[in-house]
Amino acid sequence: MAAFRSVLNVANSAKLALSSRTMASHPLAGLLGRLNHVAIATPDLEKSANFYKSLGAKVSEAVPQKEHGVYTVFVELPNSKIELLHPFGEKSPIQAFLNKNKDGGMHHICIEVRCIDEAVKAVRDKKIRTLGEKPKIGAHGKPVMFLHPKDCGGVLIELEQE
Repeated sequence: MAAFRSVLNVANSAKLALSSRTMASHPLAGLLGRLNHVAIATPDLEKSANFYKSLGAKVSEAVPQKEHGVYTVFVELPNSKIELLHPFGEKSPIQAFLNKNKDGGMHHICIEVRCIDEAVKAVRDKKIRTLGEKPKIGAHGKPVMFLHPKDCGGVLIELEQE
Protein backbone atom coordinates (compact mmCIF):
# COMPACT_ATOMS: atom_id res chain seq x y z
CA MET A 1 0.00 0.00 0.00
CA ALA A 2 2.85 2.40 0.83
CA ALA A 3 4.42 1.71 -2.58
CA PHE A 4 1.09 2.48 -4.28
CA ARG A 5 0.83 5.81 -2.38
CA SER A 6 4.39 6.66 -3.38
CA VAL A 7 3.63 6.01 -7.08
CA LEU A 8 0.43 8.05 -6.77
CA ASN A 9 2.31 10.96 -5.16
CA VAL A 10 4.93 10.92 -7.93
CA ALA A 11 2.20 10.86 -10.60
CA ASN A 12 0.33 13.74 -8.95
CA SER A 13 3.55 15.76 -8.60
CA ALA A 14 4.36 15.22 -12.27
CA LYS A 15 0.84 16.23 -13.28
CA LEU A 16 1.07 19.39 -11.15
CA ALA A 17 4.50 20.25 -12.56
CA LEU A 18 3.29 19.71 -16.11
CA SER A 19 0.16 21.83 -15.67
CA SER A 20 1.99 24.68 -13.94
CA ARG A 21 4.80 24.59 -16.50
CA THR A 22 2.22 24.80 -19.30
CA MET A 23 0.62 27.88 -17.71
CA ALA A 24 3.94 29.49 -16.79
CA SER A 25 5.11 29.29 -20.40
CA HIS A 26 2.13 31.31 -21.63
CA PRO A 27 3.26 34.77 -22.74
CA LEU A 28 0.89 36.55 -20.33
CA ALA A 29 1.54 34.26 -17.32
CA GLY A 30 1.92 36.32 -14.18
CA LEU A 31 0.36 39.36 -15.85
CA LEU A 32 -3.34 38.57 -15.54
CA GLY A 33 -5.07 38.54 -12.17
CA ARG A 34 -8.60 37.63 -11.18
CA LEU A 35 -11.76 38.27 -13.16
CA ASN A 36 -13.13 41.59 -11.91
CA HIS A 37 -16.42 41.70 -13.82
CA VAL A 38 -18.39 40.74 -16.88
CA ALA A 39 -20.05 43.74 -18.53
CA ILE A 40 -23.48 43.41 -20.10
CA ALA A 41 -25.00 46.07 -22.32
CA THR A 42 -28.71 46.48 -21.72
CA PRO A 43 -31.44 48.50 -23.44
CA ASP A 44 -33.42 48.66 -20.16
CA LEU A 45 -31.17 49.33 -17.18
CA GLU A 46 -33.97 49.31 -14.60
CA LYS A 47 -35.39 46.02 -15.83
CA SER A 48 -31.94 44.38 -15.83
CA ALA A 49 -31.10 45.70 -12.35
CA ASN A 50 -34.44 44.49 -11.00
CA PHE A 51 -33.82 41.03 -12.46
CA TYR A 52 -30.67 40.64 -10.34
CA LYS A 53 -32.33 42.22 -7.28
CA SER A 54 -35.14 39.67 -7.57
CA LEU A 55 -32.52 36.92 -7.33
CA GLY A 56 -31.21 38.44 -4.08
CA ALA A 57 -28.08 40.15 -5.41
CA LYS A 58 -26.80 43.43 -4.03
CA VAL A 59 -27.27 45.95 -6.85
CA SER A 60 -25.86 49.48 -6.92
CA GLU A 61 -27.63 52.58 -8.09
CA ALA A 62 -27.04 53.74 -11.67
CA VAL A 63 -24.01 56.00 -11.95
CA PRO A 64 -23.43 58.16 -15.02
CA GLN A 65 -19.92 57.79 -16.45
CA LYS A 66 -19.99 60.82 -18.73
CA GLU A 67 -16.41 60.41 -19.95
CA HIS A 68 -17.18 56.84 -21.07
CA GLY A 69 -20.68 57.53 -22.41
CA VAL A 70 -22.41 55.01 -20.15
CA TYR A 71 -24.49 54.53 -17.05
CA THR A 72 -23.15 51.72 -14.89
CA VAL A 73 -24.85 49.51 -12.34
CA PHE A 74 -22.81 46.92 -10.46
CA VAL A 75 -24.26 43.60 -9.36
CA GLU A 76 -22.16 42.11 -6.55
CA LEU A 77 -21.63 38.36 -6.58
CA PRO A 78 -19.66 36.33 -4.02
CA ASN A 79 -16.68 35.88 -6.37
CA SER A 80 -17.00 38.69 -8.94
CA LYS A 81 -19.32 41.38 -10.29
CA ILE A 82 -21.58 42.00 -13.24
CA GLU A 83 -21.47 45.49 -14.70
CA LEU A 84 -24.68 46.58 -16.42
CA LEU A 85 -24.08 49.20 -19.11
CA HIS A 86 -26.62 51.57 -20.63
CA PRO A 87 -26.02 54.44 -23.09
CA PHE A 88 -25.32 57.92 -21.76
CA GLY A 89 -25.17 60.74 -24.29
CA GLU A 90 -25.43 60.82 -28.06
CA LYS A 91 -22.04 59.27 -28.82
CA SER A 92 -22.23 56.33 -26.45
CA PRO A 93 -20.30 53.26 -27.60
CA ILE A 94 -22.95 51.21 -25.84
CA GLN A 95 -25.65 52.67 -28.11
CA ALA A 96 -23.63 51.49 -31.12
CA PHE A 97 -23.44 48.03 -29.54
CA LEU A 98 -27.20 48.01 -28.84
CA ASN A 99 -27.93 49.10 -32.42
CA LYS A 100 -26.36 45.80 -33.50
CA ASN A 101 -27.70 43.77 -30.54
CA LYS A 102 -31.25 45.01 -29.80
CA ASP A 103 -31.70 42.82 -26.70
CA GLY A 104 -28.26 43.64 -25.30
CA GLY A 105 -25.62 41.10 -24.39
CA MET A 106 -22.11 40.58 -23.12
CA HIS A 107 -20.00 43.62 -23.97
CA HIS A 108 -16.62 42.88 -22.34
CA ILE A 109 -14.78 41.12 -19.56
CA CYS A 110 -12.54 42.90 -17.08
CA ILE A 111 -9.40 41.26 -15.73
CA GLU A 112 -7.28 42.74 -12.96
CA VAL A 113 -3.57 43.38 -13.44
CA ARG A 114 -0.97 44.28 -10.83
CA CYS A 115 0.37 47.29 -12.74
CA ILE A 116 -1.54 48.76 -15.68
CA ASP A 117 1.56 50.38 -17.22
CA GLU A 118 3.50 47.08 -17.17
CA ALA A 119 0.45 45.24 -18.56
CA VAL A 120 -0.01 47.72 -21.41
CA LYS A 121 3.67 47.45 -22.33
CA ALA A 122 3.53 43.64 -22.21
CA VAL A 123 0.45 43.34 -24.44
CA ARG A 124 1.82 45.86 -26.94
CA ASP A 125 5.12 43.95 -27.03
CA LYS A 126 3.03 40.93 -28.04
CA LYS A 127 1.40 42.95 -30.85
CA ILE A 128 -1.97 43.11 -29.06
CA ARG A 129 -3.59 46.42 -29.93
CA THR A 130 -4.95 48.68 -27.23
CA LEU A 131 -7.95 50.97 -27.65
CA GLY A 132 -6.27 54.20 -26.70
CA GLU A 133 -2.78 55.50 -26.19
CA LYS A 134 -2.75 55.57 -22.41
CA PRO A 135 -4.93 54.19 -19.59
CA LYS A 136 -8.05 56.06 -18.51
CA ILE A 137 -9.77 56.06 -15.14
CA GLY A 138 -12.57 53.48 -15.17
CA ALA A 139 -15.84 53.09 -13.30
CA HIS A 140 -14.05 51.86 -10.14
CA GLY A 141 -11.78 54.91 -10.08
CA LYS A 142 -8.77 52.84 -11.17
CA PRO A 143 -6.69 52.97 -14.37
CA VAL A 144 -8.03 50.77 -17.20
CA MET A 145 -7.11 49.89 -20.77
CA PHE A 146 -9.21 48.06 -23.34
CA LEU A 147 -7.67 45.52 -25.72
CA HIS A 148 -8.83 45.14 -29.31
CA PRO A 149 -11.23 42.20 -29.63
CA LYS A 150 -9.68 41.12 -32.96
CA ASP A 151 -6.45 40.39 -31.07
CA CYS A 152 -8.24 38.67 -28.16
CA GLY A 153 -10.29 35.88 -29.71
CA GLY A 154 -13.21 38.16 -30.52
CA VAL A 155 -13.66 39.36 -26.93
CA LEU A 156 -13.27 42.97 -25.81
CA ILE A 157 -11.02 42.80 -22.75
CA GLU A 158 -10.63 45.53 -20.16
CA LEU A 159 -7.51 45.45 -18.01
CA GLU A 160 -7.94 47.16 -14.64
CA GLN A 161 -5.20 47.90 -12.14
CA GLU A 162 -5.76 46.09 -8.84
